[in-house]
Amino acid sequence: MQLFDVYPLFDITPVRAEGSFVRDEKGHQYLDLYGGHAVISIGHSHPHYVSKITEQLRQIGFYSNSVKIPQQQELAEKLATLCGYPDYNLFLINSGAEAIENALKVASFHTGRKKVIAFTGSFHGRTSAAVAFTDDATLRAPLNTGHEAIFLPFNDAAALNQVTNPEEICAVIVEGIQGVGGVQVPTESFLQQLRQFCNQHGIVLILDEIQSGYGRSGKFFAHQHAGVQADIITMAKGMGNGFPVGGLLLHPRFKARYGLLGTTFGGNYLACAAAIAVLEVMQEENLMQKAAETGNYLMQELHKLEGLKEVRGLGLMIGIEMPFPVAELRKALLQEHRIFTGSASDKNTLRVLPALNLKKEEADLFLKAFTEALSKVPAHMIV
Repeated sequence: MQLFDVYPLFDITPVRAEGSFVRDEKGHQYLDLYGGHAVISIGHSHPHYVSKITEQLRQIGFYSNSVKIPQQQELAEKLATLCGYPDYNLFLINSGAEAIENALKVASFHTGRKKVIAFTGSFHGRTSAAVAFTDDATLRAPLNTGHEAIFLPFNDAAALNQVTNPEEICAVIVEGIQGVGGVQVPTESFLQQLRQFCNQHGIVLILDEIQSGYGRSGKFFAHQHAGVQADIITMAKGMGNGFPVGGLLLHPRFKARYGLLGTTFGGNYLACAAAIAVLEVMQEENLMQKAAETGNYLMQELHKLEGLKEVRGLGLMIGIEMPFPVAELRKALLQEHRIFTGSASDKNTLRVLPALNLKKEEADLFLKAFTEALSKVPAHMIV
């Protein structure tokens, strides 16, 4: 049996990882500045994380949500102390796309509407509803065409004036920072005007913080830089540091009823242990502040380099836009310097998404390697 071909694969087989480094089966060590799509939030194989999951597995690893699982409430309480939404309700699931699907479902049940505003450059997942509001028509199957999506220009609040019959809009969905779209940061005024628009017309504001949340931007959620409050927040990726965990934070006005939402694996013992460990490490090691400080340092140093078109981001969610496609540059960083970086839907943008406890000396390793790789780019490609 062969595996279904999904991604183009690097010819690397990681077998061990610790902190910000990954080792392959040949013993080569790589600096991980991508974290497996921004998943590794507290570093690979963090001792507290490993201990927490191991201890839980020795007791009980799984039972369904037909019984009380005390770790779910423990997770909710720890999350409440850090995230800035202490009065919201938590629904635990397994992944980011699943979080998006359920957020849209709750919003539609609440409003009785079905139209959704999304934005150019957006990426919300590959499942049925999530992909319908992702700005990439090549990912949608015919069954996705039944969803009523209205795509507006990102970071252009004036485009809201083009919306006819806003009373028919169920939700506005927007990323705290666009990730796949090339690390595009929404302006504070854009998010603030989205909030006002939703308030005015009884629309649910969904903040997709799957990639940009959990301290990556220097605040727990990226939209908090704008001082706005979301109605529903979607979470995953860094939430479990590699263990599949996702969740929704729901405003108290969304009332639960049996059968509306459900999950078999969501919020299981091991998932909760992983998510609790992440929050404990984030708090104990002050990782939000570290992400802000290290991210600021990286961006300041990158701004000093010639040949870059733009450096964007907040904290340790950084996009480096070049005046040429970055595929060969990323390849050089990986093969010659053994550094993992990420791509984006914009072929000219390289993404940097390391663990939040990335050390300054590790950031310097990247800066040195990036400078060397950039010096080998033919001059005619750098405008």
